[in-house]
Amino acid sequence: MVDSTLVLKGQTIAYSCYCLVILLVMTWFALRITRPGKSKVNPILFYSFVGFLTVLGVSLHIVTYNTIPWAEMDLNRHEITPDKSFAIDVANHEFLLPAEKMIVEVGEIVVFDVTSKDLTYGFGLFRKDNTMLFQMQVVPGHRNDIMWKFVKPGIYSIRSTEYSGPKGIAMVVENAVEVVPEGTLSK
Repeated sequence: MVDSTLVLKGQTIAYSCYCLVILLVMTWFALRITRPGKSKVNPILFYSFVGFLTVLGVSLHIVTYNTIPWAEMDLNRHEITPDKSFAIDVANHEFLLPAEKMIVEVGEIVVFDVTSKDLTYGFGLFRKDNTMLFQMQVVPGHRNDIMWKFVKPGIYSIRSTEYSGPKGIAMVVENAVEVVPEGTLSK
């Protein structure tokens, strides 16, 4: 599984370049039609640009389609047996964890099964630099689980990523998940 920060950087560069090309074409078009005198835009050139942007946009979506780290795992989850599963309850604006710290080895596939007892909450895992690794919405009365394969060691906090009232801002559990190097727990 590719780390989500790498995916985000790659997609940011690709889509920024695409938007820049669109802005350049719009600027060229605006300058051509507003200049005094001969203000025509050659239709062949204009529609060539539009066609190019269409092909570029569709190609960009096709190329980035499977770069989302969890997409393949979600599509094939019926064939995957997780190495660990953590049942987490949420009630009264508080995460009720199965242990003070959930410890996982690099390479393990983990299911976070989160149940809300009262409101709609979010469940997100965040890195030390406050960037989000993943998140999901937790709706009462529905199955709320996410399967994840950790690719590098780290310590993560859990935060609610949905508005659940004024108390929701305090729904943070620091250092809740620790991912240790492969083979550490079996020693």
